Amino acid sequence: MIKFLELRDTKIWLVLGVLFFLNLPAVKAQKPIIQTKYTADPAPMVHNDTIFLYTSHDEDDAKGFKMLDWLLYTSTDMVNWTEHGIVASLKDFSWARQDNGAWAVQCIERNGKFYLYCPMHGGGIGVLVSDSPYGPFKDPIGKKLINSDHVWNDIDPTPFIDDDGQAYLYWGNPDLYYVKLNEDMISVSGEIVKEPTKPKNYQEGPWVWKRNNHYYLSYASTCCPEGIGYSMSNSPLGPWEYKGMIVDASEKTRGNHPGIIDYKGKSYVFGHSYDLIKSETSTFYERRSVDADRIIYNEDGTIQNHSYFTKEGPEQIETVNPFRRIEAETMAWSKGVKSDKSKEAGVYLTQIHNGDYIQVRGVDFVKGAKKIDIIAASLNAGTVEIRIDNVDGELIGICKIENTGGLQNWKTFKTKLKKANGVHDLFFVFKGEQGELFHFDAWEFSK
Repeated sequence: MIKFLELRDTKIWLVLGVLFFLNLPAVKAQKPIIQTKYTADPAPMVHNDTIFLYTSHDEDDAKGFKMLDWLLYTSTDMVNWTEHGIVASLKDFSWARQDNGAWAVQCIERNGKFYLYCPMHGGGIGVLVSDSPYGPFKDPIGKKLINSDHVWNDIDPTPFIDDDGQAYLYWGNPDLYYVKLNEDMISVSGEIVKEPTKPKNYQEGPWVWKRNNHYYLSYASTCCPEGIGYSMSNSPLGPWEYKGMIVDASEKTRGNHPGIIDYKGKSYVFGHSYDLIKSETSTFYERRSVDADRIIYNEDGTIQNHSYFTKEGPEQIETVNPFRRIEAETMAWSKGVKSDKSKEAGVYLTQIHNGDYIQVRGVDFVKGAKKIDIIAASLNAGTVEIRIDNVDGELIGICKIENTGGLQNWKTFKTKLKKANGVHDLFFVFKGEQGELFHFDAWEFSK
């Protein structure tokens, strides 16, 4: 995470925001990939053919950094993402004293357990463990894992397990530190080392991985603004040789944090930007949004450069099967809606008003869908228009949502559809006249 710099000339932000807004297509694509919350510091992990994306969380009212917890999203197609809500928070550490500072985390699996390395700005680095990537995560040691005399520099941990089984933890701003982890992943071996060959342009947010016998170190590069740079080595301990920028530094990339994975035969880089908040206001706030894009390796292992995350984002890997229960918080794009969580429903969509909508990309209706079930809860009646291909595209059905007597009184509403065949983008467009209309939990088509 880059330290907060106040932008004095708000006219610059206004111009950038207007240009960004005017360049958006009629149907917004995959950038940023999350819109219902402000997310940053993406940490993708592949497990069981699913991408688990852990992120930090900028609060909706944040002006500077206001970060209290960490969120989890999953995807199997790189375009539609399902929110799972808060996966961990500062409250999970009994020894943590601050009520802010839940900065960049990363999760890694070893021997069937999942380890989440969590920095608390100015409070050290802790570790949580779970039997599931979804949590719940618990503090196994009841104290800081990393407790140094440079605590304000101890941010953005990235774990890495080499082929020989040795695990490492890297972190730091403005210097790069590392330490060996024991096999239990919750204790260290040896002393903390300050990397003597800190690579060119290193700022913070390290991300370490290995591919085809090359070791890679990516990071927030330069300041300020920041892009995503990277270095390579023949050893997990360096020395690191600077190779260039994965994403160039520009005003578009202010404040960045890389996360890089291979998934189903392709490679991807995740980062964050201020694109969403820029489209809403010309005032600068620390409210970031996670982006993703495909990356290409050259034959020598170097990575091809991006000037910025592309507007469309990655290509969809597989289509969505609508003939099963799909959580409403699964989407590629949305307008207006927010998400919340309850014991009864889990994560659901809320703050739904007239004209808001969600988009699910690449839905395969095969030879035809004839009906849809929608699970919702309402105090105000409204409707859900089911459209394909565009937010104002072909209308294939209208589902009336009646008053259920409360916003946690869930009911299944059914409606018949005009038959839709083949693969389409699916839009749920919400209509109604009385403020917040209803909560939306899940949907399912039938033949």
